[in-house]
Amino acid sequence: MADLYAVDVSLNLAATVPDAVLSELRRHLGHEGGEGLADESDDHPVWAARGPARRIGGVLVGELIRTDPGWALTVRQEVHAESMPQIDALIEMLAFHSATEGVIGQIRFYEDEIPDLLLSRSGELVRASLTRLPETKV
Repeated sequence: MADLYAVDVSLNLAATVPDAVLSELRRHLGHEGGEGLADESDDHPVWAARGPARRIGGVLVGELIRTDPGWALTVRQEVHAESMPQIDALIEMLAFHSATEGVIGQIRFYEDEIPDLLLSRSGELVRASLTRLPETKV
């Protein structure tokens, strides 16, 4: 059994996001030249994987694109439990600069069926645990 999490983040960042935050994000996405804010103890990029996912299905992606009102970010990654403190800090930083209000992503232990939702509430990250709903056939 692996200690993997499925991390999905999709949000828009404000045009006013500081260059240091963008550099840190680019570094974690595996883009060349990302200097970042990280100290030496957590220097590995956590969203740089690309290609087929091993455990969660689908494809691992990480894209940051400049838009007229700011930046658009989409990430889907398999993340080891040891990296979750880094992931939490990164998502909290992104929520602070988010131009998206409400749901900005989800995190799920890869063996679980129901994820925790990630919400941006006035720049603050809120994690909402969902409960198991009764199954109905459609």
